[in-house]
Amino acid sequence: MGLRAWFRPQLIGLHLLLVVAVTGCVAGGVWQFGSYEGQQSQERVERAAMDPVPLDEAWQRGEPFTTDQDHRRVVVEGRFTTTDEQVWVSGRFQDDTSGFWLLAPLVVAGGDDAIMVVRGFSPDLVDLPPVPAQPTSLTAILRPGEGDGAALDDNRVIGSVRLPALLNELGRPLYPGYALATSDTGAGLALAEEPTPDVSWTVGLTNLAYALQWWAFALFAVFMWWRMCRDQVATSLES
Repeated sequence: MGLRAWFRPQLIGLHLLLVVAVTGCVAGGVWQFGSYEGQQSQERVERAAMDPVPLDEAWQRGEPFTTDQDHRRVVVEGRFTTTDEQVWVSGRFQDDTSGFWLLAPLVVAGGDDAIMVVRGFSPDLVDLPPVPAQPTSLTAILRPGEGDGAALDDNRVIGSVRLPALLNELGRPLYPGYALATSDTGAGLALAEEPTPDVSWTVGLTNLAYALQWWAFALFAVFMWWRMCRDQVATSLES
């Protein structure tokens, strides 16, 4: 009797109202969440399409690396140091192929600080390509240094872009971040794959809040439906 009481004709209207309310609220939440994801995607596209600016406009010497520098497109001018100061970074993947980045220090024009530049990707360890003899101007994407990894070995291979370890190895001041070249550096290697720009979760936050609000309304509708039906069923069972 109890279960059948929930399907009494008097309650059919509440059941239909619940279906309409929950469907509308869930759809509204999905639409708002889609708008949130759309704004996130648009922000990534806009950041990826930003025109490069001179390095010193984006990042001054001595400044720490912050989210403002991350993924910034810059023009770096300076001179590469010697060929034998380059290193290979293991554990890189490109087009489903594992391999190595070629990392080289470039002394930025107008000072003594060097920035580590990813000159390209190689699927195999080869002889270190020579660095350009003349001053260089290249476009690049700024990235933060990486964490733990294997130490530099006798083959000039290191497990990550560990800037403190490279600082000790090279014995010269380094920017606390590195530059992934997006223009040819004369290494004879394929350029390293550009990373997808990171976007703060707060981009499109209003739409995300509306999505959560709609889904909260759906839960509230279910609660009110349950309470009203329960009260009517309880009344019918008492009579």
